[in-house]
Amino acid sequence: MSVAIVIGGSAGIGQAAAVALARQGRGVILTYRGHPEGAAEAVASIEAEGGQAVALPFDVGDSASFPAFAERVRAVLAETWQTDRIDALVNNAGIGEVALLGEITDEHYDRLSRVLLKGPLLLTQALLPLIPDGAAIVNTTSSSTHATGATPGYSVYAAMKGGLVVLTRYLAKELAPRGIRVNSVSPGVTRTRLGGDAFEKYPELIAPQAARTALGRIGEPADVGDVIAFLTTDQARWITGQDIEASGGWDL
Repeated sequence: MSVAIVIGGSAGIGQAAAVALARQGRGVILTYRGHPEGAAEAVASIEAEGGQAVALPFDVGDSASFPAFAERVRAVLAETWQTDRIDALVNNAGIGEVALLGEITDEHYDRLSRVLLKGPLLLTQALLPLIPDGAAIVNTTSSSTHATGATPGYSVYAAMKGGLVVLTRYLAKELAPRGIRVNSVSPGVTRTRLGGDAFEKYPELIAPQAARTALGRIGEPADVGDVIAFLTTDQARWITGQDIEASGGWDL
């Protein structure tokens, strides 16, 4: 049985990716931190379509917990799917916090670093013994790393996501001898819970963002989740070390 793990799979892009991976016939482990109801919703959606999923609590910003989490994943794999391997890892957990240069603090920098860059690196390391040759890893990055469309206040966020783009290339190089492909997906403006569920609270923000998108709307989670799921398949077997933009033509 092929099993995927989606870190940050309780809402938005992560939830959509978990559902898309399950539709490929995979078992899915998805994690949540502060949104257990979203995790339950994702599991229910997968099970309603005949799939199988398990939701686990996890904080990607707490690297000291990673060895214990890896053992918990190992136990779930054995109990639920009678396997000891993960064929696809999606590093999607994220936070979005805005701070202009004069407002950046050590705490702000460290918090974003722990979740957006340090977390994916050390978690991939912790889970690597469960990842077999020929598997796929996908990291969620951001169009904020691109030369166009820089938005004041997102300097630390974009810097960490940019670091993840570079890390993706290096992991692809290091893991290539094992046939493990590593790519990242760079969403544009997408309707998610980041930023305190901003689009739900402030729907007037949607039209200006849609106007900057060539295809004329903001992204939906499935627009990006489907790309993530595709990159784990054999159809994407010749793609590695790439940052794939899935933005509908943001600032094109």
